[in-house]
Amino acid sequence: MTKIRLTLAASGLLAAATVHAQSSVTLYGLIDAGLMYTNNVKKGTAQGALWQATSGNINGSRWGLRGAEDLGGGLKAVFVLENGFNVQNGKLGQDSRLFGRQAYVGLSSGQFGTLTLGRQYDSLVDFVSPLSGTAGTFGDTGFAHPFDNDNLNHSLRMNNAVKYASANYAGFQFGGLYAFSNNTQFAVNRAYSAGASYTWGPLNVAAGYLQINGSTGTSSSSSGAVDIGESTANGTGGFVLGADVQRTVGAGINYTFGPAVVGFVYTHSQYQGTTSFGQTNVNNSGTMRFDNYELNGRYTFTPAFHIGIAYTYTDGSVGNGSNTAFGSDPKWNQVNLQAVYMFSKRTDVYAEAMYQHVSGHQYVAFINTAGGASSTGNQVVATVGFRTRF
Repeated sequence: MTKIRLTLAASGLLAAATVHAQSSVTLYGLIDAGLMYTNNVKKGTAQGALWQATSGNINGSRWGLRGAEDLGGGLKAVFVLENGFNVQNGKLGQDSRLFGRQAYVGLSSGQFGTLTLGRQYDSLVDFVSPLSGTAGTFGDTGFAHPFDNDNLNHSLRMNNAVKYASANYAGFQFGGLYAFSNNTQFAVNRAYSAGASYTWGPLNVAAGYLQINGSTGTSSSSSGAVDIGESTANGTGGFVLGADVQRTVGAGINYTFGPAVVGFVYTHSQYQGTTSFGQTNVNNSGTMRFDNYELNGRYTFTPAFHIGIAYTYTDGSVGNGSNTAFGSDPKWNQVNLQAVYMFSKRTDVYAEAMYQHVSGHQYVAFINTAGGASSTGNQVVATVGFRTRF
């Protein structure tokens, strides 16, 4: 009898261990803190150099929970809850959302792909951004194109989103997203996107498309696909991009030569209809257009030390219909440099420098991570920082 009881107990422990192995929940995170110098910032009537402590200068500081449960037959239930925060003052990010970076649940199959529902990234972020200087493994936030006009730096995340990501078919992947308006006017404040990528040896190419309908006038309390509040706008420092219809298309290519990776990314963003731009509204007959041309490169000297460089030329056009005084064709040039030294796989120190020059009717320079817009058409930002991951 004793032998039978011991056998049953051992069987129960084995079964429990098997169930545990089939389900997992992982706590993860990243903390990025630094010190930044900006040569020229204008705030109200004051202007001059700005020194500041930063959080998330490259990668937004975050923590999250990632889980999966094996449902059998190659099918898994998956979820992600990801919080953003400011390490310098402990405040929540993304308009004080608990899980403002990502929050979704879904089903995943190694054969058929993954279907998820919740607050998620669009297809440009998934497919094109990894080939750009805005990649999370590269310059990310500071290397964003002016005002993050193409959303490669995910200034906007998609609420109420149903998203599909395919499995990897011999290097080819594709996906798409639809974000509901949650409004009785179905077409107001909704979004959809699609993208694809292909990897063959050292070559990686990708393309994507994003359309947002009716983002003008939305706020952090909006129930629709996107929120464009004061602190969630494309860019910061008072610059807000929103329109009746926003369309962005982009493509990129990377090629690896031993320790070096070089890339090119092109995006075209067009804002049509009643468009907000900073404190100015472009009327219904007006449009804004941004064409971004980016060259980037990275070189790994040793497993612990690498550098990166990116140059972006942005050709803009802003028209206000009959109000020709506001119409203009601004041009942006931005050069970004980065050096990273890794103490371990989890912890590194970095140094960055960014320079932006803009020309055009009453335009001033504004680098994405700076503490505010310049008083002139030029701005320089330099940062040293420390990152650790868990």
